[in-house]
Order: sequence, then C-alpha cells, then structure tokens
Amino acid sequence: MEYKLITVTPFVQNCTLLICPQTRRAVLVDPGGEPDRIEAEIERSDAVVEKILITHGHIDHIGAVAEMSHRLNVPVFGPHILDQFLIEAVGEIAKAYNLPEPESFVPERWLEEGDRIEVGRHVLEVLHCPGHSPGHVIFVDREARLIQMGDVLFKGSVGRTDLPGGDMRQLLGSIRHKLWPLGDDMRFIPGHGEISTLGEERLHNPFVK
Repeated sequence: MEYKLITVTPFVQNCTLLICPQTRRAVLVDPGGEPDRIEAEIERSDAVVEKILITHGHIDHIGAVAEMSHRLNVPVFGPHILDQFLIEAVGEIAKAYNLPEPESFVPERWLEEGDRIEVGRHVLEVLHCPGHSPGHVIFVDREARLIQMGDVLFKGSVGRTDLPGGDMRQLLGSIRHKLWPLGDDMRFIPGHGEISTLGEERLHNPFVK
C-alpha cells in the first residue's frame, strides 16, 4: 500500500491518501481542511479516490469531508455511530474555535468492528478503538503491515481524553487489547505527527510502557 501524507490546517493534521499501487485506486482518510491543497495532491498522485474514510468525529479530522465528497463525487464511510453527536455538533464546535463553519454531512455508512474496506487489491480491516472519542475506528492493512491510526496512539504520546466522550481507561484498553496483538512490526500513520511502529511505542512510549 502506498501512502501520501497531506498535513493540513493549524492543527497540523495528517490527512492521508492510501493508494493500491497495482490499480491506483485510493481512499482519502480524514480530510480535516484545506480542500484545494488536498485536491491538488490527489491530482499529482495519479490515483482515483473511491471513498472518504473517517477515523473519528473531531473537527480537525472532518473539516473538509463534505467539500471533498462533493468535489470527488465519492461516499463517506465512518466513523462508528457513537461519534454521530460530534459530527452533528461540528458547526457549534467550529464557532467555539473561531473557525469557518464546515458543511455538515451524513456518512453513507457508519462503520463497525470487523468491517472490511477494499482499496484496489488491498483490504482495510476496521477496529473500533474508543477512548479518544466514543466512536473512534482505525483501519488496518494486515498485508502491508500498516495502520491508519487517527488519534488513538502517537509517537511518544496517546490521544487526549479531556474532550466530550473521552475516557482514558477506554483508550488504554483499546491500545492494549486491540493494537498490541497486531504485532510490533506494524507501522502506523497517526492523526498528527510522525509515523512510528507499535513495537517502538510499546517499549518506549511513556504513556503505555
């Protein structure tokens, strides 16, 4: 699986383009803002985006979802329905952060544990990993040994749990029971910051050592 990070907005959020190298079919994950820039990067990638995938409903990850869905004429999948309240409140949240109010959207499909998303010849497995938000999901490509992580785990840190619906006990449980069994060699693309591996974080991350 090829990937292209498109870091957007003052939140320095990793919007990601995941591309099947054999077919050039792709999915766009968490377009948080700057739709013109995202569209330009897609055009440069020579890939055909078929879906938009959402890890969770926080504004820094969904700010350009509706706009990109319209521009690309593709459906939106995810997150888990437990994040519906965050998506429905995105206008109020934008005002609180003094941000432009993004267009609202309703996913084509809410995602559940065990769902599978095809990206060309690759398959992304959906795991429900609550804690940072109630409906947070991650996307796992077992063949490529790659995870689209969202804000569950970062290099040297973990997702914050002081926002509505956050729960540190749940978050640590998601990491221990959902992430660690995937294997130390699994690379992951976090919602912010640098790529790392589960093994590196399991050994050295002070929040989960």
